[in-house]
Amino acid sequence: MGDVIHNLPIIADIHAELPDAQIDWVIEESFADMLQLNPHINNIIPVAIRRWRKHLFSKKTWQEISAFKSQLQAHQYDYIIDTQTLLKSALIACLAKGKRYGQGPGTAREWLAGFFYNRRFSVSRAQHAVDQNRQLTALALNYRAPTSPPNYGLPREELLKQIDIQLPEKYVMVFHATSRDSKLWPMGHWVSLGLLLAKQGVTLCLPWANETEKSRANIIATHVPKAVVLPKSSLTELAHITAGAQASVGVDTGLIHLAVAMDVPSIAIYTDTHPDLNGAYGGQNALAINLGGKGRMPEPSEVFSAFDRLGTF
Repeated sequence: MGDVIHNLPIIADIHAELPDAQIDWVIEESFADMLQLNPHINNIIPVAIRRWRKHLFSKKTWQEISAFKSQLQAHQYDYIIDTQTLLKSALIACLAKGKRYGQGPGTAREWLAGFFYNRRFSVSRAQHAVDQNRQLTALALNYRAPTSPPNYGLPREELLKQIDIQLPEKYVMVFHATSRDSKLWPMGHWVSLGLLLAKQGVTLCLPWANETEKSRANIIATHVPKAVVLPKSSLTELAHITAGAQASVGVDTGLIHLAVAMDVPSIAIYTDTHPDLNGAYGGQNALAINLGGKGRMPEPSEVFSAFDRLGTF
């Protein structure tokens, strides 16, 4: 999900230079709903690589692959830009009709991918992923790479209108779950932060996606006054709920990047990764603060102090 969100600013960049551009986006099916939040993407083309490779010898899989190929080849594209520069994304680019643009072997995320493009560019990987994507797209379309804060194109005000569940008046979204245990923040730290925020009259809202995450959310809520464990929600529903939050705080997970992309003031907590190249990257109207890093776990007091810098309470 982080790769998708870090790529969203190129949509606004392209339209700033080419207002009439028609933009299609190939995306893993589980994230397709998220792109529907951006009104400036013309066609969303889902791909199911994760699911297909588990059932590679299934007739249904190959029928779906054939249908995907037909959909991808329905248009002759002027530009096919692969910002992900992985072998799988480069191969997908080869299926589409048009000239392919990407990074060369020297800077592509997977060097072999760099041989599959018609035009190859060298883009420094010693910069944030958002800047890499914006620079590559600017090189491909021959315009000057913007230096302005990124515009992710997710209209927070429109999402606010679609909240249809009862929520606290003043709440912070807490993204406590992540794909790797080494990225988790200790349960006791969440409780300590929740107690500090509760004294400020702020309610924690805790989402979850599986039983392990639900158990963690319930334990935190048991110890923090008025904390709310949300019902199981889709990605789109979580976007609507997050849009109404005064702020968000979370570990290294795609949802914290989604909050940032919607201009929700956010604090990202890192415990096992470095945020320099892939951390939360604030947009035009909200601040994003990255704390911690590989081998450096922030204390609850440090995270609580960061809320003052957000200026939300």
